[in-house]
Amino acid sequence: MKNDDQSHDWDLVIKGHTSLFDVKFKDLWHYRDLLVLFVKRDFVSFYKQTVLGPLWFFIQPIFTTIVFSLVFGKLAGISTDGLPKFLFYLSGITAWNYFSDCLTKTSTVFRDNANIFGKVYFPRLIMPLSIVVSNLVRFSVQMLLFIGVMVYFAVQGANFHPTYALVFFPFLIVLMAFLGLGIGLIITAITTKYKDLSFLVTFGVQLLMYATTVIYPLSAAPEAYKKYIQLNPMTGIIEAFRFAFLGKGEFTLWSIGYSVVFTLIMLFLGIIIFNKTEKNFVDTV
Repeated sequence: MKNDDQSHDWDLVIKGHTSLFDVKFKDLWHYRDLLVLFVKRDFVSFYKQTVLGPLWFFIQPIFTTIVFSLVFGKLAGISTDGLPKFLFYLSGITAWNYFSDCLTKTSTVFRDNANIFGKVYFPRLIMPLSIVVSNLVRFSVQMLLFIGVMVYFAVQGANFHPTYALVFFPFLIVLMAFLGLGIGLIITAITTKYKDLSFLVTFGVQLLMYATTVIYPLSAAPEAYKKYIQLNPMTGIIEAFRFAFLGKGEFTLWSIGYSVVFTLIMLFLGIIIFNKTEKNFVDTV
């Protein structure tokens, strides 16, 4: 008969207090099936009982692009670098939507899932990661729309052409995902104590879009403000996105390098702060 105090080899040990840098990335792989379930849940729950269902993937960017084309292209007369207005605005909206969706939905992870987090154990990072992956499905569908519009304007003889930078496209997707994830993790951790911040996120993201080259090319920005616009890490990503697919945009190693460094810093801080907050956030939410 074994003694009660004899050590055991447990499959899983849950500790209340761990190191700040103890993120347990290995557990994320062990719970990969749960990640898939959360992705399916997000997709089904969002479009369940809707008339148009996944068609909203197309409707939102199309209507937004039409409005931008009329307001900024026709009325304001903002330059589009010689590109067709609809194609120019759709390219920026497609990239921006993925980043903004990752950020805004990740920023409410603790608030939206407090009941689940308080009842059962699983690596908490699974939840924000599932948001990034589920938004990737939407981004993929919108990319099909963007490519279809590209083909249409190419047949019409529009002056644009894809470039060698297309090989960096998967890298740009990862940058957008990690940037939105990192900032979102920081915000969701802060909102466990300061709930007012959650009301400012959506409004703040909309304002941030106007400080990015979504509705205007970097080449058309006034010189006095260009350096400030370049401080926005999404500026380099969107410019690289346009350069890759349309051959227009200021794609430089400095701009994309700055976006990479900024993204890595935000992701590192986001994971560390999230890891610290998730240990006791149930007491404050």
